Amino acid sequence: MEENRADSFLRLIKRSQRGRLRIYLGYCAGVGKTFQMLLEAKRLREQGIDVVVGIVETHGRKETEALLDNLEIIPRKTLTYRGIEISEMDIEAIIRRRPAVVLVDELAHTNVPGSRNAKRFQDVEDILATGIHVVSTLNVQHLESLYETVEQATGVRVKERLPDRIVLQADQLVNVDIATDDLLQRLKEGKVYLAGKAESALSNFFRQENLEQLRELTLREVAAQIDSNRRSPLQDEAASSPDQVMVCLSSKSENSAALLRYASRIAGRLNRNWYAVYVQSLSESPEMIDAGIQRRLSNTLALAQQLGATVFIYKGNDIVSTVLQFAKEYRVGHIVVGNSGERPSLFRRLTGKRTLIERLIGESQGITIVVPDIRQPAETRKQLRSADYLTGIRANLRGRQQAPDDREASIFNANVLLWNEVSEKETALRQLLEALCRTHASIPFDYAWRAILEREKQGATFIGEEIALPHARLEGIESSVLAIGVSKLGIYDPGSNNTATIMFLMLSPISRPDSHIRLLGMISRMSGDSQWRSAMRQARSEIEVMEILRNWIAGQKKR
Repeated sequence: MEENRADSFLRLIKRSQRGRLRIYLGYCAGVGKTFQMLLEAKRLREQGIDVVVGIVETHGRKETEALLDNLEIIPRKTLTYRGIEISEMDIEAIIRRRPAVVLVDELAHTNVPGSRNAKRFQDVEDILATGIHVVSTLNVQHLESLYETVEQATGVRVKERLPDRIVLQADQLVNVDIATDDLLQRLKEGKVYLAGKAESALSNFFRQENLEQLRELTLREVAAQIDSNRRSPLQDEAASSPDQVMVCLSSKSENSAALLRYASRIAGRLNRNWYAVYVQSLSESPEMIDAGIQRRLSNTLALAQQLGATVFIYKGNDIVSTVLQFAKEYRVGHIVVGNSGERPSLFRRLTGKRTLIERLIGESQGITIVVPDIRQPAETRKQLRSADYLTGIRANLRGRQQAPDDREASIFNANVLLWNEVSEKETALRQLLEALCRTHASIPFDYAWRAILEREKQGATFIGEEIALPHARLEGIESSVLAIGVSKLGIYDPGSNNTATIMFLMLSPISRPDSHIRLLGMISRMSGDSQWRSAMRQARSEIEVMEILRNWIAGQKKR
């Protein structure tokens, strides 16, 4: 116990040497986070505090821009990415300047490749380590542990996320809140986005029900932070020891990320340390399991560390005994385990065989077993509704064409993904393939993935400066299928150091090489059209992408 107290006091000493972090937290763009941050800067400056602007995004809002008057602004540095000059916060200049306080807007921002750090919150951590205080802003949907919660509530998959530990380590968390009706009115008046973008926002993310859900999440997050901060760190260290949280990981589960985020929320609410434990059976040795499963497991363990868990890997065939022994040694009070939906056969029941969850409940003593349903049936229904909606759009587009051939059918039925951040080639490929497999259940993901990788080994599939065209031919499919990804900031291939903004993923039947070649030819001609490429880069939705494709094909027919 004395050793625990000494460690806690050491952490307090180290914490006192770093800068303080204050975060203005909001539930959506336009609630006034940046405005309030700049008002605070004005007050600090009037009191003689040395405060500078590291980076502030006004998004053209005149009232916000006016608050920058008389504030010292550290010039941004310019980086060139794919021939485009992009400005980012100059962290080195800030550290050299050494102000008392620096303003850093949009904490979850992803930096351009080539920056000192991949994410802006990492820049902030570097600044805090030098003793400089930071005031920043954040929207609640960017918290990593809320990924599934936000997606289920709003239907939006948030790409830019940061670890919960950043918010938990903040010295002050300030809720910036306005009524949803007031926010919608501000949007209609053009006070949130520039002209032309408000209408699209109102019909997509800025729906009343979405805003209400996000507002509730924000209020809960602030309440949890207040509850955590009111406890004494030294007292809490001793009190938390007997009731830690652990989550059991499996190489077979496709929902481990959701399970980790759920466990992270529990640990945060209980203000406890937590552990992620993977027990590797003899049949799961690296040389015996699929490469895709290995990659998924590696990503899961990396996410566990990012969320703040301490990761342990054990070997053994009796998973339950290993888990319970760990729980005993580390004084675990809550075990979180996923619901696989496993149902033993009648024969196994009659012979006394029990599931892993049944054994954990029966053999544990004084431990709470938490079994969240992470299969997310609501999400499945939402995807089906979305698929039905998009099928209607595609049917409408097909209806405008006269007797489309197989190439047009492949294009009009394409899956479309839009990315607002830099994507690595393999990540983009996996996401496009996952989208295809969701809408074409007959295509096995692992088989298609191996075929794509084999084709990639034969040579690069990047065409010129902007287009990537990975493709493969498969057994067991009757016609070509297509997925299209568009990234405004680029899709980067670390192996060849190439980038693209538009990626086509094409899968064709081995039995129809003519179909494969014809579709490749059409895509190549399409990609050579500079006006088409420009329109695709500016597309803001799948509907716009589909319309651009239809217009291009219609234009070709008129020639």
